Amino acid sequence: RGAALKAWRFAIAAAVLLACGETDVARRVRPAPAFALTDLQGKTVSLADFAGRTVVIDFWATWCTPCKKQIPVLNAFHESPAGRDVALLGIAVDAGGREVVEPFAREHGIQYPVLLGEESLAFDYGAPGFPALAVVDPQGRIDSLHLGVIGRAALEAAVADAEAVVLGVCGQR
Repeated sequence: RGAALKAWRFAIAAAVLLACGETDVARRVRPAPAFALTDLQGKTVSLADFAGRTVVIDFWATWCTPCKKQIPVLNAFHESPAGRDVALLGIAVDAGGREVVEPFAREHGIQYPVLLGEESLAFDYGAPGFPALAVVDPQGRIDSLHLGVIGRAALEAAVADAEAVVLGVCGQR
């Protein structure tokens, strides 16, 4: 029953995301769940590796049509850091693991690091479906969570906002 309910909630969330496009979830300033995941080269990458930096985490899956639309935006963001100290990580949640994700990443020209994760980690970050993009501030807190395909301007604004808190531009959270 629990698995069926989880699958039903996920299906509803995915339908809403497909219908609505980009959606912004209320700010969730709380510690980002730690992780240590394997990338496509077999190297272990952890959130702690990026301590003191803003981290953009894109939770996605190969079977997710909107996730495919997100790739060019993230590639462009990754290619032009504009002097920012920002890490971009794609976390694939496919049950098929590397066998499914690696050829997909190659075929779609993903240029940023791809890690192999699970849906449970995305849910721990507050994502009810995919794609979901979390912005973790340099203090290791989830600054914002964006559901659906995010545009370049909205992504840039989310990163700037996460960095502004640390720089003291915005109020304390």
